[in-house]
Amino acid sequence: MNHTQLTEYVIKPVLQSMDADSESAVTLLLMTCAQESRGGEYLQQLGGGPALGIFQMEPHTHDLLWTRFLRGRPKLAQVVRSWEIPGAFDADDANEMVGNLYYAAAMCRVFYLDIPERLPKAGDIAGMAQYYKRYYNTAAGAATIRHAMKAYEGFVK
Repeated sequence: MNHTQLTEYVIKPVLQSMDADSESAVTLLLMTCAQESRGGEYLQQLGGGPALGIFQMEPHTHDLLWTRFLRGRPKLAQVVRSWEIPGAFDADDANEMVGNLYYAAAMCRVFYLDIPERLPKAGDIAGMAQYYKRYYNTAAGAATIRHAMKAYEGFVK
């Protein structure tokens, strides 16, 4: 997938609609996509895992974000729902992340909004990779900070 088109036609419009747009947020979503799905190459986790979409979010995580985070933020929840495809899935269905780039991007940003620590400064790729690893991939995940940096740099060049 072309990172420039993903940014301009998907990520930025979604983040702007959520009032959660920044250069740091865009970079973090691109890094997450680059590392998790090789820049959108995979829509379902390899090896039969549960992760879905270009950001490879697990359905359990998706559902927790709806019940624990978005429930208390009805305006934000309404904006996220506005990116769903009417009639394609039940409301707030994790499977929508597989084929709906807008919804997947919105849910990835919601994930990072739920973290109290501020995003690293724009341009701090090492900081972004550390943030990604700490919160998205976690200590249990296979990625490393170095992997995330390399994936991002390969994706955006």
